[in-house]
Amino acid sequence: MIDPRSIIDPSAELGNNVTVGPWTMIGPDVVMGDDCWIAPHVVLKGPTTIGRNNRIYQFATVGEDTPALAYGGEPTTLRIGDDNVIREGVTIHRGLIQDLGATVIGNHCLLMAYVHVGHDCIVGDHVIMANNASISGHVQVGDHANFGGYSGVPQYRSIGAHTHIAAMSLVLKDVPAYLTVTGNPAYAVGLNVEGMRRRGYDDELIRTLRRAHRVVYREGRAVADACEALVDIAREVPEVGLFVQSIRDSQRGIIRPRGRGLDNDAD
Repeated sequence: MIDPRSIIDPSAELGNNVTVGPWTMIGPDVVMGDDCWIAPHVVLKGPTTIGRNNRIYQFATVGEDTPALAYGGEPTTLRIGDDNVIREGVTIHRGLIQDLGATVIGNHCLLMAYVHVGHDCIVGDHVIMANNASISGHVQVGDHANFGGYSGVPQYRSIGAHTHIAAMSLVLKDVPAYLTVTGNPAYAVGLNVEGMRRRGYDDELIRTLRRAHRVVYREGRAVADACEALVDIAREVPEVGLFVQSIRDSQRGIIRPRGRGLDNDAD
């Protein structure tokens, strides 16, 4: 199942039942798990570790070094988990030694055509990025986040778990867990209720998250005061705890509704 027209470095390690198409190049220091399928015309560079049962489509470039000017040729890494689909033309860069030294993709992710994942990004599990969505270096993405096509995130931002970034949005602030954002620059429009329902959240849990969202976004409180007001319920309801913690962890200030302040302070 390894096409003889592919070019595979002798030091690359491929697992069992791996398919590699013609004119694909797999460089040194690439380690790949079992049951992966690699299309023709793919470039895989190392040091890169790829888990099992991944599918990588034509013209993707995975594990290339970063174009960041600070990069000096250090052997930084890329780690990709299991059961991911990486579609046509996707680019994923390795890390920078000045930061994590690694870019990490979790499990069960879908990166559609021409998605870009920059150096030192940490992408969780079950993340979907639609065509041409891009995240710059040092971006952290929580589990089950969903990016619409042509959306973009600059460096050092945080995208919380279970969020939805609408198509063509430019996200300039951190996005707390469970939020939906849209626009350029992006603003908060409410909770990602549709995403919660798809993942089996019942009506009572959704109502609880709505109440927590209202405390932060509708009562005119400073962020620290709003989080403090949610301490008790956050202890009892893990999903509210995740929402609150994602706000407390913000380094760039949380995203706000349109027409309201964008900084992490009182309205």
